[in-house]
Amino acid sequence: QVQLVESGGGLVQAGGSLRLSCEASTSIFGMNRMGWYRQAPGKTREMVAVASEDGTTYYDFSVKGRFTISTDNAKNTVYLQMNSLKPEDTAVYFCAAARYYRGPGIYDYWGQGTQVTVSS
Repeated sequence: QVQLVESGGGLVQAGGSLRLSCEASTSIFGMNRMGWYRQAPGKTREMVAVASEDGTTYYDFSVKGRFTISTDNAKNTVYLQMNSLKPEDTAVYFCAAARYYRGPGIYDYWGQGTQVTVSS
């Protein structure tokens, strides 16, 4: 029932920053997990960052210390702040939401994705 729409992607030079937004059609209160995933051409979709209901966050090693996931429940929006971007961060970034935890990568809702391209 929930629709997710990502925005904020674009072209940026290496070392630059971007902030991705994911706006939900309904309240994100009650979601057990909000996550950001990414997929580069020819590669499998991979986890980037996840925020759990209790406030715990998880990051892939490749982005740890550079990316930050956060939520704004009043705006029904989850963000991904990306700093010190590298060319290898180039991918389509997807937002996802799960009502309850069922396993890694298992979500009830997915956004359409937003392209992030990092040039050297």
